[in-house]
Amino acid sequence: MIPNQWYAVLESNEVKKGKPLGVTRMGERLVFWRDESGSVVCLRDTCPHRGAALSAGKLLENAIQCPFHGFEFDREGQCRCVPAIGRQNSPPKALQAKAYPAREAHNLIYIWWGEPQETYPELPWFDSIQDEKLAFTTQREHWQTHYSRAIENQLDVVHLPFVHASTIGRGNRTLVNGPLVKIEHKPGGSDILNIWVFNEFDRGQKPLSASEIPYPARTPSLQFRFPNLWQNWLGENFRIFIAFAPIDNENTLIYLRSYQQDLHFPPLQAVVNLFSRLGNKVIIRQDQRVVLTQRPLRTHLHMGEVLIQGDGPIIEYRRRREALITATGGREP
Repeated sequence: MIPNQWYAVLESNEVKKGKPLGVTRMGERLVFWRDESGSVVCLRDTCPHRGAALSAGKLLENAIQCPFHGFEFDREGQCRCVPAIGRQNSPPKALQAKAYPAREAHNLIYIWWGEPQETYPELPWFDSIQDEKLAFTTQREHWQTHYSRAIENQLDVVHLPFVHASTIGRGNRTLVNGPLVKIEHKPGGSDILNIWVFNEFDRGQKPLSASEIPYPARTPSLQFRFPNLWQNWLGENFRIFIAFAPIDNENTLIYLRSYQQDLHFPPLQAVVNLFSRLGNKVIIRQDQRVVLTQRPLRTHLHMGEVLIQGDGPIIEYRRRREALITATGGREP
């Protein structure tokens, strides 16, 4: 994973008040809960005393109590009580659970994966998805691959007529012009890849290179925002969105949303959401069938693959990803 980034790792409705949630993300066991104000807290799910899972404990006001010996830890991970030495005595300073800054927005929960900062950059998001105008429905898919493979599949404009011949790849548009890729730099390295797709039916013509295609006035077909958000812009009132939550180096949880114009008639909204989920499930599982066969699971800029012109978005993703990792010390956890 790229260090020093905000990662979307859960949906808001997964963390409920009054109950800790233990999950694996970023290759670590983490525990999430809501404090008395409803704000989300995230700690490493390991008691620094004897290694028990804090998520098996219970919440006491604004702290979590270890189920093994009753040690209590606040939202900063500092132990505030060791029952064995008495509540009136201060616990050792070394009893510190690892805390991760957590934020909540757009019905997602983000954690900061990296070094503590005096000020943190903005949470990554697509400003074109306006929460007050677009309603969404979500489905979750667990893929047994590194999150970079899952992301690259959604940047791959060459595979559509082959993997999705019965769905979004109909029309046999196998010839790939370009595609165009433009990087929009954002503070903190949360850059956006804007991608315009110009696939067409092969009539014997030579595909146009990216340099031969002028940037269109229309919005990008695809957008990816580092480190793990993607959207397919299907219209002003219809988007497909994915948050790729890294579980570990071999597993990814995909939060797949369909955004559409907010329908104020609940029965109609329920029908639209149902068909959106069914359609998305068919398409994403067509992808899954192939992506899970790819090796190695984690991708790199230079890894022996023979890429072609149509792989431009994947190449740009790998270049920027490697640059961000290098900027933080050149090591990916």
